[in-house]
Amino acid sequence: MKKILCNLIYTLAILLLATGLAFLFFHFVKDNTANIALVYILALILIARGTTGYLYGILSSLFCVIFINGCFTYPFFEINFSISGYPVTFICMLIIAITTSAMTTKLTRQDEMIAERERKLNEAEKERIRANLLRAISHDLRTPLTSIIGSSASYIENHTELSADEKLELITTINEDSNWLLNMVENLLSVTRIHNDGHKVTKEQEIVEEVVSEAIDRLKKRLPDASIHVTAPNEMLMIPMDPLLIEQVLINLLENAVVHSESIKPVDLVITNDGATVTFHVIDHGKGIQESALPDIFSGQYKGSLTSDTKRGMGIGLSICRTIIQAHGGTITAKNHEDGAEFAFSLPVI
Repeated sequence: MKKILCNLIYTLAILLLATGLAFLFFHFVKDNTANIALVYILALILIARGTTGYLYGILSSLFCVIFINGCFTYPFFEINFSISGYPVTFICMLIIAITTSAMTTKLTRQDEMIAERERKLNEAEKERIRANLLRAISHDLRTPLTSIIGSSASYIENHTELSADEKLELITTINEDSNWLLNMVENLLSVTRIHNDGHKVTKEQEIVEEVVSEAIDRLKKRLPDASIHVTAPNEMLMIPMDPLLIEQVLINLLENAVVHSESIKPVDLVITNDGATVTFHVIDHGKGIQESALPDIFSGQYKGSLTSDTKRGMGIGLSICRTIIQAHGGTITAKNHEDGAEFAFSLPVI
């Protein structure tokens, strides 16, 4: 019903516009019959192209011939189909309408087929990403959980024999792994939030400096010794975003830079604005990323450099970062520089 109403309104609007132009030609242009006919032919093409099916084009053809006959041909305002040439005019307009409608119907069906194929490909890609994510999660969750169980069991079984330093080491391990699991849960909740909304996020204008400050505060609760150096434009930046999700992206990237760079130098967070996008550059000064890993670093499979006492990689977090940024209509990249690695994501200003 809605489609029929839209087609009807569109047809009437085009015919009214064409009739208005025809009256202008009729009153102000000499030898106007050909011009008026061309106006209505153009109107027929637009109607046949912009509506579904053949009905609107055929009815419009009849209307155009009657209107030209009755209003713009002598004797004016009288219907007289006995005038030479009008059957031919009607047939020509009818052929134009039917041909254009047929082409439009064919193009519409092709567009629908292409859209359906793209939808299926997108669904297949989503399923592939989901499967990769689940495989990686099952591994990444198992490792710290095993560590927590082992450390707590050692403490329980040997608490009377352990020294204070050994007890502190076990508790510290449990605390670190618990914090990492908490971060993983927050990441998964972020992805679930996006998937539940059909890969769309609710964006509002937010002050960039406030989002960055909140992200760093949350990071320092987890990594008190983390050193972050922020460089931002002097003017206040406001961009549409979901602040909680962008905070999660910043936390993931900054934590990766602090933990995996294995550098004592501060991590640089540089914010730039080119007018169309605001870009966040997270730059560490460590040993960088293996060049062979860069093409697939956001796939969820990359584990980063794992030291002997490190239980987790960065793959899941980076995959989630990409999901969040793409849901915002932005882009995210990774590259090496001469003194480490750089992750950058851009968000549109509008």
